[in-house]
Amino acid sequence: MRVLGIDPGLRCLGWGVIEVAGSRLSHVANGTIRTEGSDLAARLLTLFAGLGEVLAAHSPDAAAVEQTFVNRDGAGTLKLGQARGVAVLAAAQAGLAVGEYAPNAVKKAVVGVGHADKTQIAHMVRHQLPGVQLDGPDAADALAIAICHAHHLQSAGRLAAALKGAA
Repeated sequence: MRVLGIDPGLRCLGWGVIEVAGSRLSHVANGTIRTEGSDLAARLLTLFAGLGEVLAAHSPDAAAVEQTFVNRDGAGTLKLGQARGVAVLAAAQAGLAVGEYAPNAVKKAVVGVGHADKTQIAHMVRHQLPGVQLDGPDAADALAIAICHAHHLQSAGRLAAALKGAA
């Protein structure tokens, strides 16, 4: 199964695709979609088109997006929410169910603690996906989101199998 992780951002949207085979994870691709200018609609369109290309090129079976972290800058949070909405829309349009994870849940799943910094996340992504060449910190975060979703899907699969066996 292929999992697409998306780290939404209005200027830089990170994406990463991993392959899941049992408990084994392997890197497929990662990158960053960058936008320029101040026209919000044009930037959102760039994100949507870029994600469409990623989806077409890598044919993921599932997707996951990081939830919006609300901070003191309300306008910035709303803009980030719009980028996140574009990411969810692109994945849903491709027929994918979209998992959503809080930033601390992603960090805990990949690093083991919920308040890890970007360098720790990148280090653990490199450890879990040997040989990966990261496109940057946003791509590393996106791969972490994909890893988190893969672990969640594996746990859900084991739970379903256990419940089926108990019935």
